[in-house]
Amino acid sequence: MTTARWSSGFGFILATVGAAVGLGNIWRFSAVVGQNGGGAYLVPYLFAAFVCAVPMLVLELAIGRRLRTDVVSAFRSVKTEYTALGWLILGGVLLILSYYLVLSGWVLGFFLSWLAGSQTTFAPFTASWLPIGYFVVATAMTGGVVSMGVRGGIERMAKIVMPTVFVLLIALALYAVTLPEWEQAAAFLFTPEFSVLADLGIWSAAFGQVFFSMSVGQGIMLTYGSYVEEGTNLFRSSLVITVADIGAAIIAGLVIFPIVFSFGLRPTLGTELAFTTLPTAFATMPFGRVVAVGFFGLLFFAALSSSVALLEVGVAAAENTTRLSRRRATLLLTGGVFAAGVPSALSYSPVNLAVAGRPVLDLVDESVGTFALPISALCVVFVFVWVADLETVRQELGRLYPLVRYLIPVVLIVVTTARAVGIARPAWRLVVDHARNGPLGLLVAVALLLVFAVFGWELRNRLPAPPRLRGRRR
Repeated sequence: MTTARWSSGFGFILATVGAAVGLGNIWRFSAVVGQNGGGAYLVPYLFAAFVCAVPMLVLELAIGRRLRTDVVSAFRSVKTEYTALGWLILGGVLLILSYYLVLSGWVLGFFLSWLAGSQTTFAPFTASWLPIGYFVVATAMTGGVVSMGVRGGIERMAKIVMPTVFVLLIALALYAVTLPEWEQAAAFLFTPEFSVLADLGIWSAAFGQVFFSMSVGQGIMLTYGSYVEEGTNLFRSSLVITVADIGAAIIAGLVIFPIVFSFGLRPTLGTELAFTTLPTAFATMPFGRVVAVGFFGLLFFAALSSSVALLEVGVAAAENTTRLSRRRATLLLTGGVFAAGVPSALSYSPVNLAVAGRPVLDLVDESVGTFALPISALCVVFVFVWVADLETVRQELGRLYPLVRYLIPVVLIVVTTARAVGIARPAWRLVVDHARNGPLGLLVAVALLLVFAVFGWELRNRLPAPPRLRGRRR
């Protein structure tokens, strides 16, 4: 059982908002909106946020506060055999983090480049060894923050980074208002076309964006919930997190789309838009260098807060299931994540590392990045709602309980199946430029996650036994 706690409710909110607001809110949201007809997308997006994401947030936070432990020990406390599912979730989180840090390194590199006045673009950047160097720096920074603990590292960082993120977002949005096509961009973002709502692809993209962006189903909120004081209102906190996450995404859209329309860019791109076309626009617009520094600084701070949350899931599990100190656990896991991320980093470097013609980073993203999250979310709902059925969790959810028990599993299964068979747009992917449909990604993801599940199964009787839980008597 963990003894760490957030120092205040405000610190908890900033940390959880920091976990939610990341690259998915900025370049991914804009790309998915562009791919799905602008304002038409906001209808299923808002529906998904308040009907599915809020209940899942409450669920994970409630589990964390009730059990006061990490994701692996939480599953083991229900039944020893479920330990494997905890390791499956942990493995997916660490694999996602391994390539998320590569992207964070790219953002850091662009930020420092534009700050220094060299104004790099993607092709020359990835033709050098700079992506590897910045990947190292981003990984070290993430590990450094986590090693300093919940209050001294994660919460302290959130109190600096998250206000900075929102100040930069608002400042960039105010600048975007001065661009010639701002009204067209606002109309594109806020004018719904209800006739396209019958398209399964839009709903798939919306649910995927919401789950990905708000960090639900990955054990992050369960871990952060274990540090929450008893008196905290979890439903109210979940609403604040959701509103902040949605607000960040929409403001980011009001930053990016005016630039896109004013300079004749394509609104359907993700990483390519951020690293290729937007830098070209920055180079020609008034105050372009200042805007570029603000934009890439915003991206990096958002990426850092999310990568810290992902790593904390693993460090908390390592602390509770071994005798390692926080610093040693952080060092070990940071090294492991770095090793796992090296192939992704090399795929966009002079090495051009690829598998079957696909850059390794893209392959990891279209497999684990796409399918690990919904599989993990289903595991959480199955074990803690259908099996354990904890009374305290029921009380926290209240009227939201039927949504978690019945609606959300159906949504996850339908959207994931649609994605696997190729009839829906990418739901959870971060790199959205060259998305591929088909079952290959699912097969690769299942194979990788099974490795962690088997590992966890073998360790199920070798770990310290947490207190056993009793489900709700029926």
